[in-house]
Amino acid sequence: MPSPVKPRLSAPHRAAMESNPWFAGIPRAQRDALLAAAEVVHVPKGTMVFRQGDALPSTGGGFHGLAAGRIKISTLRQDGREAILAVLEPGNWFGEITLIDGSPRTHDATALTALDLLVVPPETFAQQMRDVAFANAIAALLAARVRGLYAMMEDATLRGLRARVARRLLTLARGDATQAAEPRRSVRLPQEALAMMLGVTRQTLSKELNALAKDRVIGLGYGRIELRSLEALQRLESAS
Repeated sequence: MPSPVKPRLSAPHRAAMESNPWFAGIPRAQRDALLAAAEVVHVPKGTMVFRQGDALPSTGGGFHGLAAGRIKISTLRQDGREAILAVLEPGNWFGEITLIDGSPRTHDATALTALDLLVVPPETFAQQMRDVAFANAIAALLAARVRGLYAMMEDATLRGLRARVARRLLTLARGDATQAAEPRRSVRLPQEALAMMLGVTRQTLSKELNALAKDRVIGLGYGRIELRSLEALQRLESAS
């Protein structure tokens, strides 16, 4: 990993991490212990924090917290096309699966912007897992990830594209992996990236988005999508 830019966690970094609902729900003692063990690392835009198949120890080894910037979690399909699984925003933690089961990384993690990344060493993560409160919190984090995967499988097998687009927009409005209680009215994401999330071509997605825009459900801007009617998106999400 690149060298650290700050020897200690800054107040803005701490505020970003504690804005995350999952992390905020951990007891204060466990939050403080995790942040105290973390090294602050600056990662330039475009850098791969880790690659699918990486094993520990390796570059990118550890439990990661995103203090600033945005990260793309993705994988390459057999045909060489990229599938984006999630876009992480500040406050999110990731990289725990390999630390739990010792198997290689399950996906790529790439910096969409310059990042301030917190890196907790594997040995510190293992020590924290001996604490019941922290282990329970990690179990809850994994459960949320499993629920998200089940939802993606349901979308791919049972739902039409319009319903899938609506659900993904609502998910992104809550910060994707963050899933904040209150959705935002604007999603900052290029349409090409949204198409990769849904596993469709850019042209196919464009038809769906233009139809939603014509019905005044959304508004289209450069690099962003305005959600004009959350109620309409929720109705579409429920459709098969």
